[in-house]
Amino acid sequence: MEEMGMTDKQFNGFLRFIIDGLEEIKKSSDNKEEVEIKLEKMIGMLQKTLED
Repeated sequence: MEEMGMTDKQFNGFLRFIIDGLEEIKKSSDNKEEVEIKLEKMIGMLQKTLED
């Protein structure tokens, strides 16, 4: 089966998604536990993307 790559626009959208998530985490930096939960969620989503 042939794999398809991302277009530049798709990749840029993916990066915007990551940046938005990290900005949300940055805003909630007052609560360390909340930051850890959000970071774990972001890491999990990125790992799932790699595995797909």
